[in-house]
Amino acid sequence: MEFTLLIVAVPLLMFLVLGLAGGKMSHRAAGVAGTLGMAVATALSYAAAFRYFFVEGKVDGVFQKIASFSVEWLRFSDKLHIDLGVLLDPISVMMLVVITTVSLMVHVYSLAYMHGEKGFQRYYALLSLFSFSMLGLVVATNIFQMYIFWELVGVSSYSLIGFYYTKPSAVSASKKAFIVTRFADLGFLVGILLLSYYTGTFDFGQLTGNEASLVLDSTAGLSFMGVSVASWAMALIFMGGAGKSAMFPLHIWLPDAMEGPTPVSALIHAATMVVAGVYLVARLFPVYYFAAPDVLAMVGYIGAFTALFAAVIAITQTDIKRVLAFSTISQIAYMMVALSVSGYGGHDGLGYMASMFHLFTHAFFKALLFLGAGSVIHAVHSNEMGDMGNLRKYMPITHLTFLIACLSIAGIFPFSGFFSKDEILVAALHHDPLLFAVLWAVAGLTAFYMFRLYFAIFWGKKKAYDERHAPHESPLAMSIPLAFLAVLTCVTGFTPFSQFISGDSVPFETHTEMSVVVAGTLVALLGILVARQLYIKGGERPAKIATSLGRLYRATLHKFYLDEVWMFMTKKVVFRYLSDPIAWFDRHIIDGTMDGIGWTTHRLSSSVKVFQNGKVQFYAFVFVVGTFAIAVWALFL
Repeated sequence: MEFTLLIVAVPLLMFLVLGLAGGKMSHRAAGVAGTLGMAVATALSYAAAFRYFFVEGKVDGVFQKIASFSVEWLRFSDKLHIDLGVLLDPISVMMLVVITTVSLMVHVYSLAYMHGEKGFQRYYALLSLFSFSMLGLVVATNIFQMYIFWELVGVSSYSLIGFYYTKPSAVSASKKAFIVTRFADLGFLVGILLLSYYTGTFDFGQLTGNEASLVLDSTAGLSFMGVSVASWAMALIFMGGAGKSAMFPLHIWLPDAMEGPTPVSALIHAATMVVAGVYLVARLFPVYYFAAPDVLAMVGYIGAFTALFAAVIAITQTDIKRVLAFSTISQIAYMMVALSVSGYGGHDGLGYMASMFHLFTHAFFKALLFLGAGSVIHAVHSNEMGDMGNLRKYMPITHLTFLIACLSIAGIFPFSGFFSKDEILVAALHHDPLLFAVLWAVAGLTAFYMFRLYFAIFWGKKKAYDERHAPHESPLAMSIPLAFLAVLTCVTGFTPFSQFISGDSVPFETHTEMSVVVAGTLVALLGILVARQLYIKGGERPAKIATSLGRLYRATLHKFYLDEVWMFMTKKVVFRYLSDPIAWFDRHIIDGTMDGIGWTTHRLSSSVKVFQNGKVQFYAFVFVVGTFAIAVWALFL
């Protein structure tokens, strides 16, 4: 399966072509070239998935890890070296399909959505770089290669979030995303160094093989402050994942990332950047499970709190993209909880399978939601729900596809979100009833805020649109991706996912627990009915409820003032007590020392430069005097 290298190489080639020659190409040529390149990568990904899952990947009933390409890059010792390669296993192959499919839909959609934008060629070059970075991340053969592409994903997102670089809010959002994730990635890097130092390897095959026995043996008995070295390493690695996947309290960058073009939001939130943290924990799951179970438990409780926290905030937001942003944070947290409640193999590993299943289904319905939101914004030229209403009559395709995505994320049968969310709830119920209760409540909140969004946009009060500029259905280039993703949202839930993905790579059978199905469906229907009562006619009742809640509503609307807390910590604490002293030391000690050396050198040179005046008579005089002095010294001493 050596051809899988091309899946990564083609987007890189398109980035180089569009980045170097895009300025000489027309908008249409650049867009078509980038889209065709991603179509090739998508076709190769589907071919790789078919060959891996149905032809070459399974041996004696177990899916194997296949390194289809590997080359040594750096060697530090006999055992410790960094390779660059392509690793194929169930989750990496699944991610190839997800990333290329969503990215292709974004490429096609952007042909119309970004038409006429300044920097169109640059936009498509950056899309290719983003896709290349994420594809390189998921097929990494070792954790250091993953870190390299992890940082490339960060650079790509920085460039795309700040695409409108003349807009101050976009520049601020891109810097915020970059700084917050860099802070988290420092922990990731330290964790990598700890793990590799004690295990002697970066390689995923060795780190996760044989039930992580290598890690257990090499770190046994080693601890710091009462916590094992393995736990420290895995907690620091999770810090990087928490930053990328916007877990509390490192979630603050993601809502602001909405300043980028809407198709970029779909790409970041659906299949690429934000799921990188989930993928990281899944990739190293045997290490977490066997060597650091305490860290895995911590992941679960952080995830549960984040899911509830983000869902509560989403209820009060009025910018439709920000509602979807907090929805993403909540759903990613769902996946983290699922990993934390998983065993290693068989039905005990239901949580692992459910997490990957939800990642798979979420990619399609969340991309559909963002692209649907983009279609609405394209029609009404506003992100605010107050500027929308009754759009179902003007935009029937967008309305239907958006409704399908809302039903899916709410967990309504037979849409894909129903199946994957149900598996997570079952796994949580059998592991920790408290986590189950939180996720069950979040399911109801999710249904409420998503249908609040749906009713406010497509029903609500009748808006007096200017007939000369009345909303209209999006162009075909935007409608086709919506329809395609809607179809995937309807059918992917029926995938026998446990036959392909499991914690120990051994297929297993799942069964339906009707009590969980009924509980999950009832709370989702309750959320939908409450949203319908409040928002379908666009009355004054929501405003009255908001007023009655007073400070609680205002706190939720302002995201519990976490942004203000971070700004206070940054400016009043970090800048004042850390950055300012360091800057003073740099200016007065470091620069002062260098300036002093320069001043001293200048004074010395000034004092001796009289001896280099170019006069031969003077040189002869100095020579004679010097010779006489040496002679006297030799004679008398």
